[in-house]
Amino acid sequence: MTMPFPEIEAARSDVMEHWLSIVGIGEDGWNGLSPAAKQAVESAEFLYGGVRHLAYVPTVRAAQIAWPSPMAPAVHEILTSHRGRSRVSVLASGDPMLFGVGVTLTRELAPAEFLVIPQVSAFSLACARLGWAISETVLVSLVNRPIEQMHRYLNPDQRLVLFSEDGTTPTAVAQFLTDSGYGSSQFTVFEYLGGSAERRRDDRANIWSVKQCGDLNLIAVVCVADSQTRPLPIVPGLSDDFYVTDGQLTKREVRAATLARLAPLPGEQLWDVGAGTGTVGIEWMRSHPSCSCIAFEEREDRAARILINAKRLGVPTLKVIKGSVPSTLNGLQPPDAIFIGGGIGRDGLFQACWDKLTKGGRIVANAVTIESEIAVATWQRLYGGELVRILVARAEPVGGVLGWRHLMPITQWSVAKS
Repeated sequence: MTMPFPEIEAARSDVMEHWLSIVGIGEDGWNGLSPAAKQAVESAEFLYGGVRHLAYVPTVRAAQIAWPSPMAPAVHEILTSHRGRSRVSVLASGDPMLFGVGVTLTRELAPAEFLVIPQVSAFSLACARLGWAISETVLVSLVNRPIEQMHRYLNPDQRLVLFSEDGTTPTAVAQFLTDSGYGSSQFTVFEYLGGSAERRRDDRANIWSVKQCGDLNLIAVVCVADSQTRPLPIVPGLSDDFYVTDGQLTKREVRAATLARLAPLPGEQLWDVGAGTGTVGIEWMRSHPSCSCIAFEEREDRAARILINAKRLGVPTLKVIKGSVPSTLNGLQPPDAIFIGGGIGRDGLFQACWDKLTKGGRIVANAVTIESEIAVATWQRLYGGELVRILVARAEPVGGVLGWRHLMPITQWSVAKS
């Protein structure tokens, strides 16, 4: 049973001061709406929503418009043709601001233009049914999003709630968990959560046998790693053998130091120039779900390998641009940070990157060859920043004993654009 939020009604009883009302509705339909939510729907001139949500509404004066596929034209219509001219209400599942249409609609609006009236989300209902603390549970949406994003969240004992795309999603997720070494995970599917047809199914991922669930379903997982599974650490510096590579990669010790200098923050974008295997960009994106990266790589085989690694390590939205820098930079928005791992000595490369970098952004360049060291030393004299020499040695067998094998030294230059 969904519950209204009385404090919203008390604070904003006059919903019609806003031209747009976004109303959360649950599986209990019209009867589960608060008086304020019903008023917003009944007084609207235009009512948008999914076919299922519109069917919950009794006869109202509003013109009812079902979401097209894709939704973008209808969203554009609301934000242009109706903005400030018509009274519009939008129906959305549960809490519209939790992976919902409310986020899309309100992103470009001033707070005075809209009112959001949420219901209890399916996420909250699932945690309530299972007795899970919401603050300790990770929510992942698989609606129009790649399933490979789950790799970043798979850790022993991690609790996940997954919003499904459709009735086939549970089977796909169960197979994904099994293939990823988490087949023993506790696997629960809720269908039509909060409604009269609510149903719960429990099993382990590796023995899940239901091919088709109700289209409206949600998956809850308690991750259990198989005995041979290696969990992915959450800090930079993943073991080199997690990557598919031809050997052209930033080694883990240097990679960890490089990410520390790049200093990713939520919502920031990195350009990984001369990406090779894609290690730095991938671990930049793993630092926070809102971080993004564009990797630049000339070689076709390496560009393909970057995408493979991005999917394997939970950041399938990493973008790869094939070609050389600076010719591939035209039309791109300024990044927050740039890593130059290849092509350091190429004419015009650094200057193009520096010119594109946003104010306050960071550049980190790792030089291996004498020629590239000369280049970064020159840049440091012109632009300031820090030069650091990174020396790494690993113990390896030499006969019957251990000896130190040195990796190639790295000269690292880091600078912030003032």
